[in-house]
Amino acid sequence: MQQQREPTASESYFWPSVWAIALHILVFGMLFVSFAFTPELPPAKPIVQATLYQLKSKSQATTQTNQKIAGEAKKSAARQTEVEQMEQKKVEQEAVKAAEQKKEEVAQKAEEAKQADESKKAEEAKKADEAKKADDAKKTAEAKKAEEKQLADIAKKKSEEEAKKVAEEEAKKAAAEAAKKKIVEDAKKKAAEDAKKIAEAEEAKKKVAEDAKKKAAADAAKKKSQEAARKSAEEKKAQALADLLSDTPQRQQALADELGDEVAGSFDDLIRARAAEGWARPPSARKNMTVVLQIGMLPDGTVTSVSVAKSSGDGPFDSSAVAAVKNIGRLTEMQGMKPSDFAPYRSFKMTFTPEDLAL
Repeated sequence: MQQQREPTASESYFWPSVWAIALHILVFGMLFVSFAFTPELPPAKPIVQATLYQLKSKSQATTQTNQKIAGEAKKSAARQTEVEQMEQKKVEQEAVKAAEQKKEEVAQKAEEAKQADESKKAEEAKKADEAKKADDAKKTAEAKKAEEKQLADIAKKKSEEEAKKVAEEEAKKAAAEAAKKKIVEDAKKKAAEDAKKIAEAEEAKKKVAEDAKKKAAADAAKKKSQEAARKSAEEKKAQALADLLSDTPQRQQALADELGDEVAGSFDDLIRARAAEGWARPPSARKNMTVVLQIGMLPDGTVTSVSVAKSSGDGPFDSSAVAAVKNIGRLTEMQGMKPSDFAPYRSFKMTFTPEDLAL
């Protein structure tokens, strides 16, 4: 069996070292390309990570070789890092320069925009001022036109008022003349009416005086007649009573019976006559009126109550009849009547008419 030859230390680390260096170069190249084509991005610090694999050397020569290779690789990496840093710094400077240039462009554009805006504002202010001036001129013209119209209206109104005033004055004068004429006519008419009324009043006064005289004469005659009738009745009654008291018992009874009927009939007339004496004729009293009174009396002839049993339909006449009967007060002629004769007069009804009370 053939024995295989063991590789030497240099052979063992040669290809790994070559591959490591090639890999680092490829990485650095890619990083450079990436930084070169990155547009205005903040630079990134490169991170270099080197991993050293220390293998167990089998000899001092191999170790030195490896150390030398690692040192060369470290130096190459340092140089690459320095190049990259310089490139990065250059990129940063260009980015700062581009940013400043862009800032200047932005500032210039802002200034141009500001100037344009100020120019626009000035133009707008100018237009607004011109519009305001035009509006003010229009308002001034309108105000002047309105003032002229107002003055014209005032003048027209004043003219109308003056014309109206003249017309009113004329109307007042005409009304005053008409009123004056009417006053004169009314005065004449009133004077004629007053004269007529005075004549009528004189005539009525004369008639009233004549009627009063006639009524006074009639009343006096009536009163005289009533007084004569009353005296005749009293004398007749006294004579009858005297005859009754002076005769025999049989004669007295006969006379009393006869006298009772006569006295009972005469008392109705006596009550009417006494009521007529105190009756006050109301203006509303008319012929054919009839009132029925309910009268209450005592045996001594005192009138105790008077009320309306049936009205005549005229209140004043009813009241006057009640008052006339109450004014009788007491009929002394009824004293000494027999209870049987007086019984009908304790409470009885009596009819009165204006003709009865005017007797």
